[in-house]
Amino acid sequence: MTTTETTPSAPGLDTVPGQSNKFRRYVNGISAVMGMELRQRLRSRGWYIMLSIWFVLIGLVAVLTWVSWQAQTNRTDFSYVPPDQLVEGPGPLIFEAVLAFVLFFGLLVAPAFSANAISGDRSAGTLAIMQVTLLRPGQLLWGKFLASWIAALAFLVVSVPFLVFGIIQGGLGVGYIFIALLMLAAELGVVCALGVGISALANRPLFSIVVTYLVVALLSFGTLIAFGLGALLSNGTVLANQTYYKAIVYAPAPNGEVEGEDSQYYPVTPNKADITDENNEYACYGPLVENQTTRTERVAWLLAMNPFVVVADAIPYPSHSAQEQSYYGSGVFESISQGARYSQAGPNATYQCANGKIAPQYLEQDKPLWPLGLGLQLLVTAGILGLAWRALRTPAGKLAKGTRIA
Repeated sequence: MTTTETTPSAPGLDTVPGQSNKFRRYVNGISAVMGMELRQRLRSRGWYIMLSIWFVLIGLVAVLTWVSWQAQTNRTDFSYVPPDQLVEGPGPLIFEAVLAFVLFFGLLVAPAFSANAISGDRSAGTLAIMQVTLLRPGQLLWGKFLASWIAALAFLVVSVPFLVFGIIQGGLGVGYIFIALLMLAAELGVVCALGVGISALANRPLFSIVVTYLVVALLSFGTLIAFGLGALLSNGTVLANQTYYKAIVYAPAPNGEVEGEDSQYYPVTPNKADITDENNEYACYGPLVENQTTRTERVAWLLAMNPFVVVADAIPYPSHSAQEQSYYGSGVFESISQGARYSQAGPNATYQCANGKIAPQYLEQDKPLWPLGLGLQLLVTAGILGLAWRALRTPAGKLAKGTRIA
């Protein structure tokens, strides 16, 4: 007598014979896990309450930003600003306010959907039931990740009307909202993937949630601290000559003579032959000498990993001349992008009269920093998910003390 043992299948997982259908079976397993997760979330009333609160809060931010812009416009005289250099409407201000709100609170909401995705099942004793089916560790991770990402994207979709409202107010193009939404979705996906990976490695839901929030804080604030400390240690030199500011009226030197270090306080008008580069504001002149400075380009990769830098640097901003910059108020995200690009360029491009050339006041987006930052984020995420896949393999072998199986 022969006894045949069958392995139970996961709900919704169809077995398709043949080697050519392996990919289809794998996708069916992911769909089964994702479907179960999403159905559980849709049955919860709290899910809809959170979306409603999110919609009201973002609407409040957009309305208050519009009202503040109107009040500021009514009491400010812009008659001295050339008409072609005025910012048309409150669109940029509303867009960046809503964008900052969505990104900041999205980084807080996303871990709530993913940090206990697997550790919660382990604590409830349902993870082992899924592991003894035909589901593989990769299918569990992909299904949990996609479900949490879709849940986080729902909050992003709710904010779209207010981003469109900012576009309608003028001053921005349609490409802004498309790139912004794409990068916001990518950052939410990174956070959700980190949460799912950490939840697979942790035995307790509370521990996985705390660790996920710590990782998000490390990316948001730890990268800034690390960049600042790294910059203090990245000392170096740059070749630069002297700077003569044309708009400054210098006091005459005492006794009519200037020697040694006093030459920087009482500079004389440089000869035309000594000038290496100039514009309407200042001129670079004299021989090149070594100057002590901070080589920020050595640690700019730390700043690139910051989610706010990734989103800000990816948005295509209009180019501005030096004169336009005096009238055009750069928004928060554009200022973040410029600060990151200054760090990436280093003193050779930003130090006054470095290599005898005038340092640009506005760096164009010809060398983006965000691909490096997003790539580093994905590399860290892939490492954590690799460890999570290893932790979900069965048979598990040795388990930690107190781990619930079923």
